[in-house]
Amino acid sequence: MKRILITGGLGFIGSHLVEHFTEFYPNYLLVVLDAETYAADLDFKDELLNNEKFKNVKYYYGDIRDQTLINTIFNVNNIDNVIHLAAESHVDNSIENPNIFADVNVLGTMNLLNHAVKYWTGEKGKGLKNPLFYHVSTDEVYGALDEYGYFEETTAYDPKSPYSASKAASDHMVRAYGNTYSLPFVISNCSNNYGPRQHAEKLIPKTITNILTGKKVPVYGTGLNIRDWVYVKDHVLAIDMIFHQSVVGETYCVGGNLELSNLKIVRKIIENINSMFSTPKYHEMKIIEFVEDRKGHDFRYAINHNKLNYDIGWEPHTPFEYGMSETIKYYMGKI
Repeated sequence: MKRILITGGLGFIGSHLVEHFTEFYPNYLLVVLDAETYAADLDFKDELLNNEKFKNVKYYYGDIRDQTLINTIFNVNNIDNVIHLAAESHVDNSIENPNIFADVNVLGTMNLLNHAVKYWTGEKGKGLKNPLFYHVSTDEVYGALDEYGYFEETTAYDPKSPYSASKAASDHMVRAYGNTYSLPFVISNCSNNYGPRQHAEKLIPKTITNILTGKKVPVYGTGLNIRDWVYVKDHVLAIDMIFHQSVVGETYCVGGNLELSNLKIVRKIIENINSMFSTPKYHEMKIIEFVEDRKGHDFRYAINHNKLNYDIGWEPHTPFEYGMSETIKYYMGKI
């Protein structure tokens, strides 16, 4: 029986991960921690607390920066693994308020690391079987690409926004604790996720909800900036496989083999929604509104996930049309 602390468990990726682990590993104790910020899914919290299928989940409301709380969680639950997803994650918000990103993403991660070291090394760590600190990060730590090339595990860090800089710093802290305190860790850096439960501030849910509520869809600059997209449940399967099969101290890049410009994403969403009606209901000329480009907007992200495929056997498997259809159905049900 593993006793796993999952931070950010009410978030977009975190909620899907908790659901997945509950289904496939019912003998694990899943200790879910979330600060219930604006990005948390409180409907999912209700499920955690009231649905019998989550009987192996123990929920805590709180902040990863709270030293007393983290100490209590480790001590009371004998935590022997951490999957750390909690983070401030929106680039626009990091430009407006960079301090909170440094505080949560760096100092919050350090607080978790400090307690992992305290409980997993020395006398307290005796008897623990294969503890692991799994830090879930982003491909944005690598900076930006032009029209060629791919990010991979050996790519030099070159963050371009306060958000990506804070995530880069947290990655470095995890590796430093591994080197300095012999803390067993693994890191994954993933491309853009999409799917149900993503907060409405992000491109895909904002596009869907704006279209369905008769609002314009804002597109930065020319809309030609490119991202590599992966369906959230494919990412969760990658986290599962990395958690159970990875080599301690390694880094794995996770990508979806799906490079699309922001403008193409918006057009595909319009096309997908229109396919649900007998005659097209929405026209891009009336929906898309080009707005001033974001400061320091990275041009392109793309992931080479060969290492994850060769070492662990993971591949993205959800067709984009299916994943987008499921995502649209989810947000239609919310309106």
